[in-house]
Amino acid sequence: MSTATITAQDINKLRQATGAGMMDCRKALMETNGDFEAAIDWLRKQGQKVAAKRSDREAKEGVVIAQTTADNKTGIVVCVSCETDFVSKNEDFIAFGQSIADAAISNNVSSLDELMGVKIGDLTVTALVDEKLATIGEKIGVTKFERVDAPYVASYIHGAYRIGVLVGLNKEAADAGKDIAMQIAALNPVAVDAASVPADVVAREKDIIVDQMKQDPKMAGKPDEMLAKIADGKMGAFFKEQTLTAQAFVKDGSKSVEQYLKEAGDVKVTEFKRVALG
Repeated sequence: MSTATITAQDINKLRQATGAGMMDCRKALMETNGDFEAAIDWLRKQGQKVAAKRSDREAKEGVVIAQTTADNKTGIVVCVSCETDFVSKNEDFIAFGQSIADAAISNNVSSLDELMGVKIGDLTVTALVDEKLATIGEKIGVTKFERVDAPYVASYIHGAYRIGVLVGLNKEAADAGKDIAMQIAALNPVAVDAASVPADVVAREKDIIVDQMKQDPKMAGKPDEMLAKIADGKMGAFFKEQTLTAQAFVKDGSKSVEQYLKEAGDVKVTEFKRVALG
């Protein structure tokens, strides 16, 4: 993308996602040839406090519904998106989303493609979405589907169907499951612990830290090997903020989530899924 094709809409989108100023957003897009993800990294490398964009920021309006099977062994979360909050707050649309979630549970669905082919009454979910689109008059769709299987799965819906969370645990622990699901909804960790952070995410964060240090006059002339080692040390702060078990527990900041889970009966989180409107 050339600078000529960077529009005011592109700049505003980056501003909305990062909170950075209009001129900074324009420069970031120009420096990265309009690459949205790269522009976010460029802003962070300049030292701006910008949160990394997450994949759960796609649908602006709609409903997110998380629920489990009766035995709490499986959980699903679906996002049914729409264009306006007028539609998303409508009771009929919420019921429509719930019917799709119910169908996912009752049919033991494993993927979004599979869900779209499931029948509710005489029609598939795909056909029902098309029918609802024609009735409502704005674009809607089932845009997200996640599933968790574990010895015990807790589900949580936050903020008038705006965030849905599933938490897989190694044993039955309803109270702990709800607490951890609320933690995930509030703080949006990238992984359960440091060991489970994807390698590309770690590499991306280290690259940003190194670039920030290179702009620090005190670090001028330092060899890349030294900067890389310092970056490794600084990653501790990233893991503490961005991984679930290392985070401070939202209900009691004096302990970590890991400590809370140990006190709750040595409960372990096997995995989690978080889907949000944004």
